[in-house]
Amino acid sequence: MDTVVVLSGGMDSAVLLAHCLRKGERCVAISFDYGSKHNARELPMAKALCDALGVEHALVPLPFINELFSSSLLQSGGEVPDGAYDSANMKSTVVPFRNGIMLSIAAGYAESVGASRVVLASHAGDHFIYPDCRPEFNEALSKAVNLGTDGQVSIGFPFAHLDKREIGDLGRELGLDFTATWTCYKGGEAHCGLCGSCDERRYALRYDEGLDPTAYEVK
Repeated sequence: MDTVVVLSGGMDSAVLLAHCLRKGERCVAISFDYGSKHNARELPMAKALCDALGVEHALVPLPFINELFSSSLLQSGGEVPDGAYDSANMKSTVVPFRNGIMLSIAAGYAESVGASRVVLASHAGDHFIYPDCRPEFNEALSKAVNLGTDGQVSIGFPFAHLDKREIGDLGRELGLDFTATWTCYKGGEAHCGLCGSCDERRYALRYDEGLDPTAYEVK
């Protein structure tokens, strides 16, 4: 095995999995059920994508995050706010150290299955309200994982220099069905069209050019 792909069921990680497979990498995927409001929408899509691509899929329950941590993104938290990511209220969607926890588990899984690296779809458009998406955090954790696995596992961020629209364009080139991915933080029957995550999805998939196949509650 070459690569463990952290797969949420969202568009970025789905594109990353397809991208790694296109490059000929032998991949497994790992997803996390941590009690977010949209886990119930994302995770079935992650499994379905893996089934369609013939990729082994591991699902890790992390109930303690929803039970102990504070965030509007979690089922135990308040309402997910509407508005763009640059709004101060979007800071309420930060899940404390989420990526640090998930990447640490993924690194242990990689070492166990003989994979040499873990990849995450963090990208240049990730917002700095999320401390565990910042380049300096990614660099530091990657170094720690490499030390902690005695050099057997590294963490990579193949989309670090792409923005979300470039990821969307890559996914379209790879033939990815974006309707089989989920983005909306609210986790309703359809993408709400109002929250920051939906706003980013519209930008990424070129909604203004008529290329976004997503059904939004509010257009």
